[in-house]
Amino acid sequence: MQRRNLIKALLAGLAATTLAASFGARADDQVIKVGTVSGPDAQVWAVVQKVAKREGLNVKVIEFNDYVQPNAALDAGDLDANSFQHQPYLDSQVKQRGYKIQSAGLTYISPIGVYSKKLKSLNDLAQGAKVAVPNDPSNENRAFLLLQAKGVVKLRAGAGTNGSNATPLDVAENPKKIKFVELDAAQLPRSLADVDAAVINTNYALAAGLQPTKDAIALEDIRSPYANVIAVRTQDKDKPWVKKLVAAYQSEDVRQYIKTQFKGSMVPSF
Repeated sequence: MQRRNLIKALLAGLAATTLAASFGARADDQVIKVGTVSGPDAQVWAVVQKVAKREGLNVKVIEFNDYVQPNAALDAGDLDANSFQHQPYLDSQVKQRGYKIQSAGLTYISPIGVYSKKLKSLNDLAQGAKVAVPNDPSNENRAFLLLQAKGVVKLRAGAGTNGSNATPLDVAENPKKIKFVELDAAQLPRSLADVDAAVINTNYALAAGLQPTKDAIALEDIRSPYANVIAVRTQDKDKPWVKKLVAAYQSEDVRQYIKTQFKGSMVPSF
């Protein structure tokens, strides 16, 4: 009888251990699916994957070729997180499409900058100088926020924030009577010969052989609202894996990789 009870106890203990191991394996094997866009973002996430793995988090990176699908996939539950967009774009998507997603942490900024072939500083702008800016709403707003931050102009109260996009009509104070030339963003580098300065997105600056940290006479601050973010579903924001994922991205390994690999075209925002 004692032998039979001992065998039962051993079998029960073995079953409990196996069940616990099974649950533990499932927890350890949890895969966090992160959507991003092909190119530099995906390159950075390859480094994040390695850091996350060391911290016990398995990350699978799924690449997209447009800016529409990652938010739709996240909201639908096909992704656990995504990382490709700045806060104003996320805000506009949530407003337009009703997505229940939000920012969980900052990643990097591709700083928009002011470039010139004639000036060494924005302080050198003469009375009536011509400054070219992008003509699409999002980037034009970004340009005017930069010019305001650098003291070139002052926008009317509320312009350029809370979903509104600033234009030349929103300039309340313009001490040097700057003339703003609105152009397609891709054309701005070619305008440098015809204007005193131009506010140019980093991707177009790089394509024209301009280096942000070397050639720009003014650059967006890393605390700009246009810093990119990691987004998650609102229902997941307090889950432990979210904190681990953000920490993996905001690690020193990733910071140094961005700094050395992209040389100012991408700047850590953390």
